[in-house]
Amino acid sequence: MKIKVLVLIVAAAVFAVSGCSTADRELSEDPAELMEIYCFSAGKADAHLIYGEDWAVLIDCGEKGFGGDILGYMDAHGIDRIDRLIITHFDKDHVGGAAKVINNTEIGSVYQSNCPKESKEYSKYLEALEEKGIEPVMVRERVSFSEDGVDFTIDPPQMDSYEIDPSNNSSLITEIRFGECSMLFAGDAEDARLDEYIGGGHGRFDLLKVPYHGHFQNSLKAFLESVSAEWAVITSSDEEPEDTETLTALKETGTKVFLTRKSAVLVRCDGRHIEVSYDVPKEQSS
Repeated sequence: MKIKVLVLIVAAAVFAVSGCSTADRELSEDPAELMEIYCFSAGKADAHLIYGEDWAVLIDCGEKGFGGDILGYMDAHGIDRIDRLIITHFDKDHVGGAAKVINNTEIGSVYQSNCPKESKEYSKYLEALEEKGIEPVMVRERVSFSEDGVDFTIDPPQMDSYEIDPSNNSSLITEIRFGECSMLFAGDAEDARLDEYIGGGHGRFDLLKVPYHGHFQNSLKAFLESVSAEWAVITSSDEEPEDTETLTALKETGTKVFLTRKSAVLVRCDGRHIEVSYDVPKEQSS
């Protein structure tokens, strides 16, 4: 009996470390059992729509003018509401499209960083919130919520301000867990913020949205090793591509990399398995 218990404990420990199964990638075909993540091809900017059959969460909105692209995707996929909007920080390539999204669809809760950055895009965002009567949640402590069995946790910066790169280092980092699978969206976190997160001992994740558009940083290798992701998404552009050192570091951790400068990236998950692919338009794939 003791041997059986020991075997079960070891098996459980191995499973906890390994995360999603990689032996069998066949996903459920039932839409009610699927979560999808659409990482938009938005240049050197972030916009990620996470959604299920009856809910949607949006992390960042790209630059000014990109809100229309997000709304167009939502309309094409029958999504008429954003239940949760997360603005990781207030650089224009993350908050720029927010006003248009807020003004043109129903929005539930809004979560934002604690480090405002004055700009036209930020002002438009505040105006849109006021017009809709939405009071955003300024995240100062870890906040968790669930959408149909998918668990989200928003990890905030530990400091009120940072001497170096205060906007990027104020980035909210979002953890997503669905069944046996886990994803991490790291905003534009730079060294100080990455060191904070590593120190928190949050474990590994199956999929990582690489911080700060793939720019290499002193703490990035340690961060990538701690996350130990199987897949990574980098939001970059041909004009401002990801750093070669970052790609090398990801290769060293055995991570398969997807670049939004090539195409939007589609992630599909049923809580047991993850599929990651480029969302190539039909005219390009034919």
